[in-house]
Amino acid sequence: MTSLGFYGGVETVTGSSFLLQTQGLRILIDCGMFQGEEKWEELNRAPFDFDPFSIDYLIVTHGHLDHTGRIPLLVKRGFAGSIVCTPGTYDIAKVVMMDSARLQEEDYAHWKKIWLRRGEKPRPPLYTTLDVLDAIRLFNRTVNYDEPLRLNSRVTITFRDAGHILGASSVVVDIKGQGRIIFSGDIGNTSKPIIRDPWMPDSADTVVMETTYADRLHRGFKESVEELRDVINTVFRRGGNVLIPAFAVERAQDLLFVLRELIKNGDIPPCKVYLDSPMGISVTDIMRRHPECFDEQTRTLIMKGEDPFWFPGLEFTREIEESKKINFIKSHAIIIAGSGMCTGGRIKHHLKHNIWRKESAVLFVGYQAEGTLGRKIVEGKKRVKIFGETYRVNASVHTIGGFSSHADRDILLKWLRGCVGVKEVFLVHGEDGPKRSFSKTLKAEKLAEKVYIPSYGESFSVFEKSI
Repeated sequence: MTSLGFYGGVETVTGSSFLLQTQGLRILIDCGMFQGEEKWEELNRAPFDFDPFSIDYLIVTHGHLDHTGRIPLLVKRGFAGSIVCTPGTYDIAKVVMMDSARLQEEDYAHWKKIWLRRGEKPRPPLYTTLDVLDAIRLFNRTVNYDEPLRLNSRVTITFRDAGHILGASSVVVDIKGQGRIIFSGDIGNTSKPIIRDPWMPDSADTVVMETTYADRLHRGFKESVEELRDVINTVFRRGGNVLIPAFAVERAQDLLFVLRELIKNGDIPPCKVYLDSPMGISVTDIMRRHPECFDEQTRTLIMKGEDPFWFPGLEFTREIEESKKINFIKSHAIIIAGSGMCTGGRIKHHLKHNIWRKESAVLFVGYQAEGTLGRKIVEGKKRVKIFGETYRVNASVHTIGGFSSHADRDILLKWLRGCVGVKEVFLVHGEDGPKRSFSKTLKAEKLAEKVYIPSYGESFSVFEKSI
C-alpha cells in the first residue's frame, strides 16, 4: 500500500511537509517552518507526528524557509537519512537555514534577560548554527533537473523546474506497478525575469498541488513594472522613501533586475537603492553561480558582460551600522529589506522610521500570511505595533501582485489541464478560501476524479480512499 500523510502546508500556507510511504520507503517531501499565526508557530516546537529516525529520504522542493525551516530540528531529533535536492536548492537552503538559526540565537540572547527578570523560563532556539551544520552534512545528493534518481528498485524521482525561485522543483515520483505522483512544490509565475517559466506536466495519477493564489489573478508583469515606476516617481515628488519588504530569495533579485532597467531607461530618476539584507546579498551572489537556471533574457545580459544585479546607486548593506545610517535618509531612497512579511529583520526598523510619514510608501510585492505585520498593513490597519510601540500608518500602502513568484489561478489551471489521467488531487499550501474556490473549479471542469482538501495529520491511501 502507498500512503500519503499531511503534516504541514495544510490549513495554512506555511510549514510544508508531506510523508509518502511506499515500497518499503518512508519519504518526507519538505520540512518547512510554520509562520504567521501563533497557533501555527507553536507547532514548530511540538514533536513531529512521525519518528524522524524512521525517514529514509527527505526530498526538498526548494529553499524557502516554509519548506526547509525545520530540517535542522528534524536532524536534531533523530533523522539520519539522505537529503536530496537540486544544486540551486542546496545553495539556497544552506543560507536560509543558517540565517534562521542566527536570528533565533539573537532573539534568545535578547529575550533571555527579560524572561529571567519576569521569573519566566527562557525558551531556547529551535536550533542553533551548529545544528544547521549537522543538517548540511546530510545534504549528500544533489540532482539536476530532468535527471531520474532511483531511490530503490521500484521508486524513481525526477526534479522538474517549477519556475518559482532558483533551484525550485516539482517532484515527480514514479512507483513501479502503481503509478505516478507529482508534488507541485511552489509553481512559479510566468513571463518574469531571471528564472525560467515553470515546467508543465503531461501525465500523473495523483497530484499534490499548491494553491497560494488559486482564487485570484496577478497583474501582468509589464503592468506591474509600470505601477512600480509610478509609485516610485510619485513618492520621490513628495519627498519620501519607498520601503519594499522583500523576500531575500528571488524577490529581492527580481527587484534589482527591474530597478536596473528602470534607471537605465530613464523611467525613474537616479537614486539610492539599498539591498539591506545580509541574506539577500548572499543569495544574489549564489544566483550568479547558477546561470543554468536563468531564462534567455538574463543569459543574454551575462553573455554581453553585464551584471543583471548591479547598477550605479545600488548599495549592499551587510553590517548593522550601515543599516542604521539608512534611517537618516528622508527622501529619494528605495529600501529593499527583509523579512518579506515584516515579521522580523531590518524592514521593521525602516518601518519604524517611515510608516508614520505621509511622504513615504510601503510597497508589498509578495504574499502576506495571516497574522503577520505585513498582512495587517495590507489589510488597512490604521495603527500597528512595531517593537512594542504603536505607530500610525500614514505612508501610502501598495500591493503589486505581478512580482509574485507564485502562479495565479489561470497558471495553476493551465499546469493541471495538461496533466492526463489524474485520478486525485490534494490541495495544499493555501488558505481555506482559495483552496475551496479552486476545488470547485477543478470539479466543474472535471480535471480530476477526486479532489481533497486535507486536514493537518490526515493520511490517505493513494489511489484509494481516506484511511
